[in-house]
Amino acid sequence: MEKGTLVEFRLGSDRRLGVVDRPDGKTRWFVVDERGQSHSLAPRQLTYTVSGQSYKVSDIPKFLEEIQPYIDPSSLEIAWELLVEGGEPVTPQGMANLLFSESEPAQCYAAHCLLSDDKIYFKQKAEAYEARTSAAVADRKHQLEVEALKARGQQDFLARVEQALKGEAVEWQRHDRQRLEALEKYAALLADIVRTGVNYDSLARAYPPPASVLETMTMLGRSATPQGAFQLLVDLGWWSPNENLFLRRSLIPVQFPTKVLEVAQQLLDLHPPDQDTDRLDLTHLKVYTIDDESTTEIDDGLSWECLDDGRERLWVHIADPTRWLVPEDELDLEARKRGSTVYLPTGMIPMFPELLATGPMSLIQGKICYALSFGIVLDNTGGVIDYSIYASFIKPTYRLTYEDVDEMLDLGVQAEPEIAAIANWAQKRKAWRYQQGAISINMPEAMIKVKGDDISIDILDDSASRQLVAEMMIVAGEVAAKYGKSHNIPLPFRGQPQPELPPEEELLLLPAGFVRACAKRRCMPKSEMSISPLRHAGLGLETYTQATSPIRRYSDLLTHFQLKAHLRGQVLPFTAEQLKEVMMSVTSITQEVTMVERQTNRYWALEYLRRQPQEVWQVTVLMWLREDSNLALILLEDIGLQLPMFFKRDVSLGEQLLVKVSLSDPQKDVIQFQEIIYQEAQTAAN
Repeated sequence: MEKGTLVEFRLGSDRRLGVVDRPDGKTRWFVVDERGQSHSLAPRQLTYTVSGQSYKVSDIPKFLEEIQPYIDPSSLEIAWELLVEGGEPVTPQGMANLLFSESEPAQCYAAHCLLSDDKIYFKQKAEAYEARTSAAVADRKHQLEVEALKARGQQDFLARVEQALKGEAVEWQRHDRQRLEALEKYAALLADIVRTGVNYDSLARAYPPPASVLETMTMLGRSATPQGAFQLLVDLGWWSPNENLFLRRSLIPVQFPTKVLEVAQQLLDLHPPDQDTDRLDLTHLKVYTIDDESTTEIDDGLSWECLDDGRERLWVHIADPTRWLVPEDELDLEARKRGSTVYLPTGMIPMFPELLATGPMSLIQGKICYALSFGIVLDNTGGVIDYSIYASFIKPTYRLTYEDVDEMLDLGVQAEPEIAAIANWAQKRKAWRYQQGAISINMPEAMIKVKGDDISIDILDDSASRQLVAEMMIVAGEVAAKYGKSHNIPLPFRGQPQPELPPEEELLLLPAGFVRACAKRRCMPKSEMSISPLRHAGLGLETYTQATSPIRRYSDLLTHFQLKAHLRGQVLPFTAEQLKEVMMSVTSITQEVTMVERQTNRYWALEYLRRQPQEVWQVTVLMWLREDSNLALILLEDIGLQLPMFFKRDVSLGEQLLVKVSLSDPQKDVIQFQEIIYQEAQTAAN
């Protein structure tokens, strides 16, 4: 190659012109570009040689200026139309003759630039270029349009992201939502930290980001990890900093399908005929519904009456949602898919659409309501001696809170003797169950509520009113199970195997109260479900089923379907095998619901403690989790929370001490405490 030859070479994607200066060894050449920079280049690095004359570096700007009038990419379409039929390759010189009618160095180089940059009409073949087929050109044009559209979409998305990051209102587009929903799924993997105990680094390695997530995070200059995706969604205002990842990671549906809502509205509008044409009219009875003030699904009420023979009868009235359902219809299948109402500190996710669940399905004060009523006569010890079950009409008289009933019992309100009578029977009933072997485990239960940015934690008192309601629900469950057993009706019976409790002498060695209760709780086996009657050791009952929350628990709804069909003399909607299959499905779902409820409660408990780093808590050491490493379960007595704590000294079960929260990270499910007295003692000693 001669000195002074003008050549083209590339630095990355940058096209450069340079003049050959001198050899560099046997095969390479020093080439000086228009900026005066020298480059050692091998022949394969040269992409074009301008022939015809010798050049100086100072000539390059003039040469580049000379070719500019010829650089018109649209001219290639005309050339392609002329060449596509013949199929013969064309060189830059030939293209210069075709386009410009001359082939001087500037025109030839301009043709080379057009051909080498072209992505549509021509493709390189050795030193020449051949025209693409018509089909190939159409495909290339379409592909480039798609890429251009994608690029514009990315720029528009970036602009909306900038708006959102500034706190401005953004109208997200459909493609934006697809991006954000992919980020949601990836960020929700953080819930696996709690579920599996893995750390962040392991999680990121185990779950590499999908292509769409990687593209979005890279485009925004963010770390493509679950934590990075979570923080981006929070920064955009798409998610709350306390987004419920456990719920998002689950299969629990949050919204009702449009079709289900339409069916619910039709039921309200059309008021279909009632299958139970012979309902017992119990509207003369005084009916009390007793719930928390915030309860909106009111599914049980209580009555008391004195019979002509001098005996007393208790009535447990249960809401009758099956009045509005047919097994396997839209509403029933949706409820089955949900398994139960989900109760979270931030609110509930109902099993039925609210317009039904809080409306005609509920027992509403002052309105005639559909119910399944259990009439129960107890003997003096609290055992069931007579019962009957009816599809009924009732008219709830009072809607009371637990606090209302406690106050009425404390004051001995004469105007409502029924309340005192029911409470009296509840006490007898409880005593009877313990005579039958029921097991009492009294541990404080924390009730966490989140409203806006406020978190409150209260201990659920085991008050007389709550015991009253609990005993009436238990006896109704026993009666439903007795009826099913005596008539050979497959029901979702519930049982609990007899636990092997620690020997009495061993329990007496433990501090009385919560520590003993905790020791007994550890021995309690899980409850079981069966289509055949089972003994429930914990409740002290030979047979039991849940029947008192059919608006909120699907297993209770199954009990109602079966009982009501039998009461009408109809074929049962579920055979034993069908019921077993449905129960297996529902049990799996409700286990997931329970897990999400537990994880969500723990999250908000840790968030509550995180916000109070200076608070001093009195705690009791309940039990050892790993005694060899001084890891124990402690009870924060004021708020009923049970959490783990590592101790730096020897402590005893039942010991009470003062602690502060040293670290609480709800997202990582980490809580650490420090003992106040111990820390102060160490400081004083030093």
